[in-house]
Amino acid sequence: MTDTLDKRLQTTKILVSAEQIQKRVQELARKISQDYSGRKVTLVCVLENGFIFAADLVRHLEIPVVCRFLRAEVKEIPGSVPTREIFFAPDVPVSGEDVLIVEAILQSGQTSEFLIRHMIGRGAASVRLVTLLDKQKARRVALQPDYFGFLLDESFVVGYGMGAPDLGRNLPYIAAVPGIGGSEPKGQ
Repeated sequence: MTDTLDKRLQTTKILVSAEQIQKRVQELARKISQDYSGRKVTLVCVLENGFIFAADLVRHLEIPVVCRFLRAEVKEIPGSVPTREIFFAPDVPVSGEDVLIVEAILQSGQTSEFLIRHMIGRGAASVRLVTLLDKQKARRVALQPDYFGFLLDESFVVGYGMGAPDLGRNLPYIAAVPGIGGSEPKGQ
């Protein structure tokens, strides 16, 4: 499996260039800075995919920022009715805070929706979501990000912090992995 994946990663198709990403991250940071003007924001980065996007975004924000990190873990619970439980670690203090959740890719929306409800339930003053890639066709819940970089059709991607599962995270661009889907992004 790993050898096959390694070979696929060598023949990736670039969907979003490093230059396009950087331009869009700057645009997102400008808009977020305007929307949060005069306020401090608690940026919550969802690991692992979001770490590079969050780092670049933070460097361009022109507002006070507190950075927090968490990892979502989804567990399938066997039974007559399939159930999923979502856990987040570590606990992030958000009471009274304006929270900006940062994800590299928004797909089904289930984990993001749960996280937003969790933050509101813990007393966050406000919660917004920014994602670099928005896969709307994969959405299973009625959730739209407050900010997004690029719309992307169904495709398995690597690069800019996203991996397969760990390989390819270091690529400066976003690429489709052959044999696991493929599509073109729709720029914002």
